[in-house]
Amino acid sequence: MVSRRDFLKAVAVSTALAGSGCSFEAGGRGTQGPAVSEDAQRWVKGVCRYCGTGCGVLAGVSRGKIITVKGDPENPVNKGRLCVKGILLPKIMDTKDRLLYPMVKKNGQFVRVSWDEALELVSEKFREIIEQYGPDAVGYYGSGQNVAEEAYIANKLFKGCIGTNNIDGNPRTCMASAVAGYVSTFGKDEPMGSYADIEQADVFFIIGSNMAEAHPVLYSRIIDRKNTNKAVKIIVADPRRTRTADIADVLLQFVPGTDLALLNSMAYVIIEEDLADKDFIGKHTNFMHGEKKLTFDEFKTFIVDFEPEKVAGLVGLPAEQIREVARMFAAKGLNTMSLWTMGLNQRIRGTWANNLVHNLHLLTGKICRPGNTPFSLTGQPSACGSIREVGALSHLLPAHRVVGNTKHREEMAAIWGVDPAKISAKPGYHTIEMFRAAASGALKALWVICTNPGQSIPNLALYREGMEKTFLVVSETYHPTRTTELADVILPAALWMEKEGVYGNGERRTQHIAKAVEAPGEAKPDVWALIEVAKRLGHGALFPYKSNDEIWEEYRRCTIGTKMDLATYDRLKKERGVTWPVPMPDSAETGIRYAAPYDPFVQEGINFYGKPDGRAVIFARPHADPQEMPDEDYPFYLSTGRVLEHWHTTTMTMNVPELKRAMPEMYAELNSDDAEHMNVKDGDMVKITSRRGECRLKAKVNGRGQPRPGMVYVPFHDTELSRMINFVTIDAFDDTSKQPEYKICAVNVTKA
Repeated sequence: MVSRRDFLKAVAVSTALAGSGCSFEAGGRGTQGPAVSEDAQRWVKGVCRYCGTGCGVLAGVSRGKIITVKGDPENPVNKGRLCVKGILLPKIMDTKDRLLYPMVKKNGQFVRVSWDEALELVSEKFREIIEQYGPDAVGYYGSGQNVAEEAYIANKLFKGCIGTNNIDGNPRTCMASAVAGYVSTFGKDEPMGSYADIEQADVFFIIGSNMAEAHPVLYSRIIDRKNTNKAVKIIVADPRRTRTADIADVLLQFVPGTDLALLNSMAYVIIEEDLADKDFIGKHTNFMHGEKKLTFDEFKTFIVDFEPEKVAGLVGLPAEQIREVARMFAAKGLNTMSLWTMGLNQRIRGTWANNLVHNLHLLTGKICRPGNTPFSLTGQPSACGSIREVGALSHLLPAHRVVGNTKHREEMAAIWGVDPAKISAKPGYHTIEMFRAAASGALKALWVICTNPGQSIPNLALYREGMEKTFLVVSETYHPTRTTELADVILPAALWMEKEGVYGNGERRTQHIAKAVEAPGEAKPDVWALIEVAKRLGHGALFPYKSNDEIWEEYRRCTIGTKMDLATYDRLKKERGVTWPVPMPDSAETGIRYAAPYDPFVQEGINFYGKPDGRAVIFARPHADPQEMPDEDYPFYLSTGRVLEHWHTTTMTMNVPELKRAMPEMYAELNSDDAEHMNVKDGDMVKITSRRGECRLKAKVNGRGQPRPGMVYVPFHDTELSRMINFVTIDAFDDTSKQPEYKICAVNVTKA
């Protein structure tokens, strides 16, 4: 096991060198972390429980417990490396707050009950509400942390059997704009490239992502690339100087909310300075402004307003610096890879921001070739595999189908064995609508699985009140959380390798996780609980599965012929993941989509086959301000994000003593000039106030990050009510993707 001394040494290395991408590994290259115990009786293949990188792990099991983990050296994602959270995974398993038995709230107090009593209550309440108010009075809120089999069963139960599309999940709050960006530009969701592009890229454009802390293993691969090729250039664009920026050749610390103007300005330079690939543009793209088709010359006229000299004041950068990075991005003969995550997605114009990154690659032809790809990073371990691909959002069906398409509904009804009329053509509540419906009383019952919206939803006070009004069922591993405390029924969920299942990571890699140990107490896999409720609601004949293999193979049928064809369960068990599409059981995995010879569906050249004419779209997108701009009463921009030591709402990581000691509470990070003006020193208490709520935290000045003047940054991990920043954040959302604008709102900051 990892000693405190080893951990503190490792954290010192990790936090000091996160900016250089160093991460922990076992049996691979790079910085060595704490020693890995070899005392395990056996090793079991799995995938890390945290971010969407999808690092392979080997869990060491002894006497029925996971006592250690090490990076899987055969896994191509991490090649044996793990970050500090991954190294300490065993410590999330046996904790004091593990939920061991079903609990029901009676007279305001939680009481232990049997599984039978809990499931009967859930089924009875859902049945009564459906009969009295209709199927749209109930809903399901899932997670990018579910295994795919769980999400598939939930989708089938709610959409195919109950008849409501009120099924959404927390990837709506983190990746929906990336989905909308890919679909609108290319016609199909998810990146066309893979992590292997990192080793081929010459230029990295990282915007709206602190990879060093949020995706440290991937960042270590970028550092390896730079260290082995000194000509590699790294551009980091972020209003806050982060650890990621420590190794940047150019840092674009732009004004929050002006990235649309910045990206358009780079496109202007690419066109003006004749850096565009006109042959590629002519063969493979269309220009669009809304629904109107444009010519190249008309697009050039649109982009004139974004000449660097015209927008320099708006974005807060020198015009020549914008020109410099545009030239770096478009340099002939070099490969360029763009990477981004929440900084672009969590915006009311997040879809547009995604479109504009794609524009840069399409204008330069730097796409669908090794080392050339726009690549959205994923925040959760299976946000792609268990939400986007399974179709567990309110407008989707499996394999990227949509509920509004009659043919898609008929295809799914045939596989599910239900009447096509049972699947509604109307999208259900997306996340913010769902919790608004709970607050208004329109949503009478909600089942929440593997997520913590009582802490994570923006404008939190309103929605916590709504959750208390509904009949709330929460399937969870830990108790209490800020969601289980609001529940009527809590169902104990098996955690990570206490069950088997499949995750789909950010590069389209589908990976099997083997069961390594038994769950404690009476905890059960969520897929079991969902099927048991389905039986009690009268749908048992449609859920005859005896194993995860059977569930997966039914789901895999949904993908055949969709160009999202998935690998067989047997193959996933044997291999270290397979990147789809794999049209035949023995097909090679697909590293690059839309291009021959990599994509099995493209015979020659490039074909963006998600579009009817095989052409991707270059969008004319204007600049647009965030929903809230600073003013006299609320003069600061607020942004939120992650820290290296913790993950999401810390139900797992705060249970790891070493991580808790390293970062026991969150903070308000201030620009040093702003702090001096307010007479705030490091460690002083400050109050952050918005039109929705307030939050009190210790100030951090000259810490690991430095926001621009007029900006405050707060990690969103804290569980203490007075420090929960989502009481402050705004619930405005993107019209297209429905993703909330966590990243920017207007606040006041005062010394408390």
